[in-house]
Amino acid sequence: MAGTKLVPMWTQRIKTGLVTTTAAAALLLLAACGPSPSPSGTSSAPPPSSTPSASAPATSSPPSATATATPSPSATSAAPAAPALCKAASLSAATDATGGGAAGSIYEKLILTNTGTAPCILEGFAGVSLTADANGEPIGEPATRETTTPVTRIELAPGKSAWAEIRYTQAGNYGDCTKVPAAGVRIYPPNDTASLFVPEPHDACSNAGIKLLTITAFQAV
Repeated sequence: MAGTKLVPMWTQRIKTGLVTTTAAAALLLLAACGPSPSPSGTSSAPPPSSTPSASAPATSSPPSATATATPSPSATSAAPAAPALCKAASLSAATDATGGGAAGSIYEKLILTNTGTAPCILEGFAGVSLTADANGEPIGEPATRETTTPVTRIELAPGKSAWAEIRYTQAGNYGDCTKVPAAGVRIYPPNDTASLFVPEPHDACSNAGIKLLTITAFQAV
């Protein structure tokens, strides 16, 4: 056409290529200036702080482990102690000969009384021997146990008594008896090594093998 300057086609293509290249370079420059992308699957947010926020509500402390619980009344009440065995120190001894006698023997009751301030237990047989005095040695054989009366556990309150039966066979019934006068009987309560003395004159046999006395287990009065 008249008055119009024609631009060759290759020149336009070069200009178009330069524009495209320039735009791509600008995009790459913008991407390099921006933040780096986070690795796949991870969050770019900062990790939560392990220190609790000052604005977080305060929590109440647990009860102290050293607090002492108040025991219930049933836990503090101790069971009463069982009564102890009756001992010579808290007993008195006496005999009652109203039981009579037969065939050269005398039957009487041996009575032990609790003179202490607390109950005690009396159970079984007393040791009984004829003796010259309160402190003398036994004369002859001690009493033989008569087991026809069953052994019972007796709780003696203060002032209460229990009894056992003594049978004394006359020393004259034994022709080979070497007679020795005895001032009374020495009483050893069951399970005790201390003794009591009951004044009661009898003839004793000093030679061994002759048994003048028998004793039963104690019974409640």
